[in-house]
Amino acid sequence: MAASVRALLRPSVAAAARRRALLPPPPRPSVGARGCRAGAAFQYLAVQKTGARQSVGLIQLNRPQALNALCEGLMEELGRALQTLQNDPQVGAIVITGSEKAFAAGADIKEMQNKTFQECYSSSFLVGWDKVSVIRKPIIAAVNGYALGGGCELAMMCDIIYAGEKAQFGQPEILLGTIPGAGGTQRLTRAVGKSLAMEMVLTGDRISAQEAKEAGLVSKIFPVEKLVDAAVACAEKIASNSKLVAAMAKESVNSAFETTLAEGMRTEKRLFYATFATADRKEGMSAFVEKRKANFTDS
Repeated sequence: MAASVRALLRPSVAAAARRRALLPPPPRPSVGARGCRAGAAFQYLAVQKTGARQSVGLIQLNRPQALNALCEGLMEELGRALQTLQNDPQVGAIVITGSEKAFAAGADIKEMQNKTFQECYSSSFLVGWDKVSVIRKPIIAAVNGYALGGGCELAMMCDIIYAGEKAQFGQPEILLGTIPGAGGTQRLTRAVGKSLAMEMVLTGDRISAQEAKEAGLVSKIFPVEKLVDAAVACAEKIASNSKLVAAMAKESVNSAFETTLAEGMRTEKRLFYATFATADRKEGMSAFVEKRKANFTDS
C-alpha cells in the first residue's frame, strides 16, 4: 500500500504539481536503440523491446497527471505486460521505469479511501501486485524522482534498483493513518536494516538516492538523463547470458533474501547441480577452455 504524493509534498511542490496536472504524456525514454511494441496496447504503460538484439523489455509507467500513482488499472496492465515479456523467448531481462519526475508517487489514494476491512480482506486487496516478484526473468527498476509508498514497494519487488541522482525513496503511509501493505515493512527492512526501515516507516521521512545507495537499497546512481540507458545496458548484459541459468541464479539469490541460511544453501546446491543438466553449462565451460565466446541456446 502507498501514499499519494499530492498530500505529502511540500506546499510549493504540490502547487507546481497541480499546475502540471494537464501535461501531455512524457516521451518514451531514450535507450540508444530502436524499440518495438511488445504485446497489446496499454492505457497506462508504454511497452517496447529494445537493445541491439531486442533482448530487453522496457516498461514505462505512463500516468503523468497523477505522478504515476499505481491505480488498479495500471497494476493490472503491468502484470499483463510482464507476463507477455516473460513468455517472449527473445527477451532476457526487463527494465521498469517512470518519468524523470516520478517513478511512482504511491498508490491511488482516491481508489482506496472508502474501502472497508471486509472489502480488503475478502478481495485480497493488493495481492495482484506480487506478480512483479514472481516473474522469473531479471527485472531492473530505473528510478527517477519520487518512489514513495507503493512506488518504493514496486521498486523493491525488482531484482536490481538503479537510481537517478535526484531520486527519493519513502514509505509515508503513516502520514495517512495506515501502514505499507505491499512489502514496505518487509522488503525495506531486509534491504536497509531494522533501524532505518523503522525510522522511515514510523516518520514517513524520505531518503535521497545517495542515502539509499549507502544503505544498500540502490545498486548504482546515474545522472537523470542517463539512467534508463544505463539500466538497459545492464539488462542487455544480463540477457547475453543463458536465460535458463539466469533464472536459476535469480531464484538462488532470492532464497538468501527470503529463507534461512541453511535452506538457502540447500537451494543453491540444488540449482548448482541442476545447471549440469543443461546444454548451456556444457557450452559455457567448453567455450572457456577453448578460449572462445560462448553461444548459449537457453537449453
